[in-house]
Amino acid sequence: QDCDGLIVRSATKVTAEVLQAAERLQVVGRAGTGVDNVDVEAATRRGVLVMNTPTGNSLSAAELTCGMILCLARQIPQAAASMKEGKWDRKKYMGMELNGKTLAVLGLGRIGREVATRMQAFGMKTIGYDPIITPEVSATFGVEQLPLEQIWPRCDFITVHTPLLPSTTGLLNDSTFAKCRRGVQVVNCARGGIVDEGALLRALRSGQCGGAALDVFTEEPPKDRELVNHPNVISCPHLGASTREAQSRCGKEIALQIVDMATGKGLAGVVNGQALSKAFSPQTKPWIALAKALGTVLRTVGKQAQGTVQVCTLGPPLQDSGSYLTPAVAAGMLAGGAQKEVTLVNALLLAQEAGLKVTTTHSDVALAPDSSVGSLQVSLQGTSLRAAGSVQGSTPVLQEINGATFKQPAPLQGPILIYRAKASEPSTLPALAGLLGKAGVHLQSYHSSSPVAGEQWSVVGLSGPLSDLGELKPRITEAFQL
Repeated sequence: QDCDGLIVRSATKVTAEVLQAAERLQVVGRAGTGVDNVDVEAATRRGVLVMNTPTGNSLSAAELTCGMILCLARQIPQAAASMKEGKWDRKKYMGMELNGKTLAVLGLGRIGREVATRMQAFGMKTIGYDPIITPEVSATFGVEQLPLEQIWPRCDFITVHTPLLPSTTGLLNDSTFAKCRRGVQVVNCARGGIVDEGALLRALRSGQCGGAALDVFTEEPPKDRELVNHPNVISCPHLGASTREAQSRCGKEIALQIVDMATGKGLAGVVNGQALSKAFSPQTKPWIALAKALGTVLRTVGKQAQGTVQVCTLGPPLQDSGSYLTPAVAAGMLAGGAQKEVTLVNALLLAQEAGLKVTTTHSDVALAPDSSVGSLQVSLQGTSLRAAGSVQGSTPVLQEINGATFKQPAPLQGPILIYRAKASEPSTLPALAGLLGKAGVHLQSYHSSSPVAGEQWSVVGLSGPLSDLGELKPRITEAFQL
């Protein structure tokens, strides 16, 4: 209950109940790759960051995969078991050379490419598929990328190295096995479920699949032992990361990642808060602050946090900024609402539940004079509500509210009072000065907009927040503080 951070390996289950009890928890670190033992959705809902160490066990998993391929080719485990039974079956365990055989690597991330380069040393031809890695990049480590339909009939061995997603569940199934060469060999050291276990068993029984090496299963440990007991199946109890080196590396990496996060150095291995990783960059921090402020301005002026908010990034520097500015706008829209704590981790999820949809567009044409740095606009669809701003140096500034523009953009830093009043009302400033004097609050900056329909907006920088705006309200149309 008193922890700000939690580090676990694979056996510890971080459930919704655990997260509910740990009220101070900010981060869960998984010393390893898979986060199956962490309720990521529940963590996201509570604004708890989940991170892993995706590189820590890559070499160990790759080496196990290569060992599995060798064991399939020469039936080493079966021959060793036969020897322990007192037999001498030289003829029974006739194997094959790997030289000249074709290996299909499905998933060409860190582990997939390590497997490919190692098996190339055995003379294997490596082909593969990855929806993210480009063919030009995979060619640099010797893998020819092909569509899956062209891979199935060409390979002698298949190894999978993808995450378990809806698109990869049952990637190898009855249909794909039927398209493969008869006797194809299959290795799964990634995640149970990528290979359809029922389809694999049928392919083994028919001879369409000549052998399989499995380190992972849909259910672990597997209660149904038919696959494990099949004579042409080699199986291990999920040993991909089970080396001294990998365990030590993962433990050190997750500890360092949390220290770096706590000290503001950066964020790595983020599972559920990719937007937050940008918040550590000196270049993006003021933009995130601007996006939150504009979201709060829009909600306060519009007096609602529902509907469709359109976020528009303007200018080439902001071309790829939507991924972190969109949740920041949502966090600003929801700030001060019924949600306990809104962060960049849970903002979009909570916004959706609150009936708020946030869409993002980009244009390379920026508002003058900010074409070199870009600008950000947020608006509420179906209304005239709109706010726009930019960043000057490292300071977020307000440029426009509902069509009223600020000739000198107003800084959005520290305690701020924003109000709308008639442009012809002369007593507003004296009343404000009197209110500040009574409260012992100093005026640090003052910016007013162009008049629209006889009214103008003012943004006042203060040394501290005001507890009561009562004296000001008779002279203004609306006011709020950030």
